[in-house]
Amino acid sequence: MAQQTETIYLSGTGAENTVNWDFYCSEGQNSGEWTSIPVPSCWEQQGFGSYDYGHVPFEKRMNETGRYRYRFNIPKSWKDKEIAIVFDGVMTDAEVKINGKLAGPIHQGAFYQFRYDITKLLNIGQENQLEVFVKKHSDNESVSLAERKADFWIFGGIFRPVFLEAKPKTNIHRVAIGAQANGDFKADVYLTNAKNASQIRIDIQTLAGETEASFRSDITGHVSRVSGTFNNPQTWSPEFPNLYQAVFNLLDKNKQVIHRHTERIGFRTVEVRESDGIYLNGVKIKMQGVNRHTFHPKFGRTSSKDLSITAVNLMKDMNMNAVRMSHYPPDKHFLEVCDSLGLVVIDELTAWQKPSYDDVVGRKLLEEMIARDVNHPSVIIWANGNEGGENNSLNDDFAELDIQQRIVIHPWQDYEMTNTLHYIDYDYLSLDGFSKRKIYFPTEFLHGLYDGGHGAGLDDYWLRMWNDPLCAGGFLWVFADESVERTDGDNELDSDGNHAPDGILGPYNEREGSFFTIKEIWAPIQFEKRYITPNFNGVFNIENRYFFTDLSQCSFAAEWVSFSGPGQRITEIIDSTEKLKLNLAPGNKSQMQVKLPANWQALDALRITAVDPHGRHINTWTWPVKKAQVKAQELLTETSALKPTLDETDSDLTVTAGEITISFEKTNGTITEIKKQGQLIPLSNGPLFVSREKTVKHFSTSFVDNNLRIEVTYENADYAKWTIDGHGLVDLEVAYEPTGRSQFAGITFDFPEDNVAGMKWLGNGPYRVYKNRMKGVNFGLWEKAYNNTITGESGFIYPEFKGYHSEVYWAEIEGKDNLGFTVYVRSNDIFLRMLTPDEPAAPARTKLEYPAGDISFLHGINAIGTKFKGPDNLGPQSMPNQFSSAKMDGGKLTMRLTFDFN
Repeated sequence: MAQQTETIYLSGTGAENTVNWDFYCSEGQNSGEWTSIPVPSCWEQQGFGSYDYGHVPFEKRMNETGRYRYRFNIPKSWKDKEIAIVFDGVMTDAEVKINGKLAGPIHQGAFYQFRYDITKLLNIGQENQLEVFVKKHSDNESVSLAERKADFWIFGGIFRPVFLEAKPKTNIHRVAIGAQANGDFKADVYLTNAKNASQIRIDIQTLAGETEASFRSDITGHVSRVSGTFNNPQTWSPEFPNLYQAVFNLLDKNKQVIHRHTERIGFRTVEVRESDGIYLNGVKIKMQGVNRHTFHPKFGRTSSKDLSITAVNLMKDMNMNAVRMSHYPPDKHFLEVCDSLGLVVIDELTAWQKPSYDDVVGRKLLEEMIARDVNHPSVIIWANGNEGGENNSLNDDFAELDIQQRIVIHPWQDYEMTNTLHYIDYDYLSLDGFSKRKIYFPTEFLHGLYDGGHGAGLDDYWLRMWNDPLCAGGFLWVFADESVERTDGDNELDSDGNHAPDGILGPYNEREGSFFTIKEIWAPIQFEKRYITPNFNGVFNIENRYFFTDLSQCSFAAEWVSFSGPGQRITEIIDSTEKLKLNLAPGNKSQMQVKLPANWQALDALRITAVDPHGRHINTWTWPVKKAQVKAQELLTETSALKPTLDETDSDLTVTAGEITISFEKTNGTITEIKKQGQLIPLSNGPLFVSREKTVKHFSTSFVDNNLRIEVTYENADYAKWTIDGHGLVDLEVAYEPTGRSQFAGITFDFPEDNVAGMKWLGNGPYRVYKNRMKGVNFGLWEKAYNNTITGESGFIYPEFKGYHSEVYWAEIEGKDNLGFTVYVRSNDIFLRMLTPDEPAAPARTKLEYPAGDISFLHGINAIGTKFKGPDNLGPQSMPNQFSSAKMDGGKLTMRLTFDFN
């Protein structure tokens, strides 16, 4: 019988699977008495100790300690085994005793797996006691500076699993593997008590257990090298994460198996070519990545395989192919999921803007990190600290310890062949500065904050980064908001002001608007921008931005769709569908032909959905078939034979049409009041022009057939023309000249927020947009109930209700007590501004100015900033709107709306 390693967990396996241990906390919540605590866990999240964010000075922290006790039994069958206790992670210093005796030296460093051989300390077949004394803050100053003085929440405790391993006395301690894309294989096999073994046999198997290659080597010492070649392996990449298992058999002189050890591996080659790029399996790649903390509001830094699977799937759903471990090695299962689902990984030795670990503890923790993570095909780069936190004495140690000789980077720095500068202005992307020959990939860029950053600005940045041959991609900051459930209150979420609400996702993985923007911009399939007009021929220019996937391996579906109108239940009717195929190699461009149904011009939209070879949704693109004016004309077919009546004074005009009464103030040309059957519809104080104040020059009324015409003329010949029919249908046409450079341009009205219940609209949605975050929405029929979410701070209901909505064709504004209205947009490219989003408590550079009023119809909107950059630093799409009357047909912007208050 082969001698397998046997494992017994003393703790649970993760955040949702724990085991209670005895626990004593020295200070803070629930301190000073023995009780119990789930393991693994962060003790703050179990109601113990105190909360600290990493910016809090050390002298102001409580620095509590924790004592753990747990009794366990050892099977009699383990009598002649080597037994080790393994800790996957303890924050931060850990003293371990077995039956009252030290298991070994105190371990310092929170995020690293460590183990002790406890064979001689155990009572086999009897009860044993484990004691662990944990200090939240390390006695080693360099450890505390590296791990505890940082821009993230600080936790304490045994936060990752604890388990026992039993092996034969002669055993494989660990292995380090290098498996290249051409099939070249090598492994260093680290042995314990090797004198009783003679040979190592390695079987390369499929995950189903079928052996496809075998390599043998005689034992040459404590570390033995085994090598060979596996012909034509299926290579590993983020697009096709093909995996094998390498089964290591330690044989005695009779070729009997003494010990067997299995590792999951991938054959892939990583090259960093000077002044060129990063190559995977001979193909130059760009990393479309994100930084990710191991974090959950309820569990802190304690995680689970299910949480890792969720996180990686969300990244893949955003069309990401890379992730950076910020700022410490993750749980082992996270790397396993990256291996299996396909993400390349930057794995990082901990530090944050301060000198990293000292030489002694740094070397030890580096050894632990590489020993645990070396065999993961997903790990392609090591990072030595973060933002100036590196220990330069360790630079060469990475290569010494890593059989694969991966590149080492210093995030935020120009180091050797790479430049990873953080939070650059858009202008830096010209790369005409002092590192023009370096491979450029910012390990942090577009720092999110609330709803700013991430998707906002990414379109401009990525256009330059994608087309620059020396750019190897980049990593957004950060994956999810790190708001923690405070157990010292009512479990309310705390993001420490604006330090932690930086995510693309909310704290519980709620998808914010930037999620979908990133998904579209980083989609490996790109459609060239075009509008559908009556001359549309069904042809789209398309680009394959995959690195290893031919588009023949993907599937496409085209749908021609019609939508229900206002006042009806939301319905879409799919008129026809078509399965599309396209043979297009990676990096190439071609055309896709869609069949045109005979009635295609009578339909509302064309929608194309792409799915990758594994069944994952890549993106959906939708194009309206008709212009807004055509759709409005289609919906507004009734005419009225009735005639409105007027009641006019020197300053006011009141119009009655059917059940609707509308009052105007003649001095400024605005609506003062609208009533339906005597009940107030609270739309008023408009139209006001938002980009330049207008002075009324002339106010006049006349009848055209049965319709009342009200004309308001402003200075510079700008105007507003009202046409009201006998049923109360109100048409508004405006023409105006905005300022030459304006944050927004259009007209606005008052509609008190307290009176808004929801909205339904045909247009882009369901998320709001900014001038520099226009992608990630789709044309369709959408509905939202009112909410007052402040992105990343409160509410956490997505999509947010308030803000800018693009390409609106019509909208039903649901007022309370049914006192709302419907507006039909008869002009192209109009934004609907729905109320003003509340500002978070500490908005930094994401603070946004909105037009006056509550409901606006706009030709142009403004951009949002990031945590560190205002819009002026984020590229062309973030600049103010520019207008030149000389370039306009008629010299003015025009807009036509029709209001139905019935």
